Amino acid sequence: MNKPKILIVEDETGIAELHRMAIERLSTFEVTGIATSLEQAVQMVTVLRPDLLLLDVYLPDGTGVDLLKQLRSEGMQQDAILITAAREAATLQEALHSGVFDYILKPVIYSRLEQSLQRYLEFRHRLDSSNELQQSEVDKLLSSQQNAETRAEVLPKGIDQITLQKLRKCLDTTGKSFNADEIGQLNGMSRTTARRYLEFLTTTGELHCDLDYGSVGRPQRLYRKN
Repeated sequence: MNKPKILIVEDETGIAELHRMAIERLSTFEVTGIATSLEQAVQMVTVLRPDLLLLDVYLPDGTGVDLLKQLRSEGMQQDAILITAAREAATLQEALHSGVFDYILKPVIYSRLEQSLQRYLEFRHRLDSSNELQQSEVDKLLSSQQNAETRAEVLPKGIDQITLQKLRKCLDTTGKSFNADEIGQLNGMSRTTARRYLEFLTTTGELHCDLDYGSVGRPQRLYRKN
């Protein structure tokens, strides 16, 4: 398979250059150019025909979602990874309806971008290597897209992506029930902060919460992974 071609669409040139350097370190993609506006992006897509857009949501003359809609209306089917500071649920929903492959929040954690690009390579390889898809291959392809939607979280106020990732890694190594005090001590955070994140993970279905009434005092909330 030839190296997939990427067009970076980002109006801040310094950030665009950081994206370019991160992609070129992987040596598995070819950066064909950088567009700093919606109009310029349309022109460059038409001429360069990239496989993948690394696409900011907010551009001087429109949005990244507007760009995808325009390209689709003109019969161009480039894949896209959105990179944005937009955390509104409506923006995420609109992006997913536009067929984005993944959605990454700013500030960009470049290990997260590399993981996304690697998944895209695997996705392309499955499509390119299958003349006739079997059900198992269809399931893998759909699973890849569903996982991307799950990863593209829109977090409520008071929940930080980096802290949440740190907490999840900790929980992966914790095989028993635990309380907010224990998790707070393991992660260098207050009981109140730990409780806020644990309750958030309970609402997402990642954790289950039980009440331990013990022998005296108020009941204690114990969490465990589902």
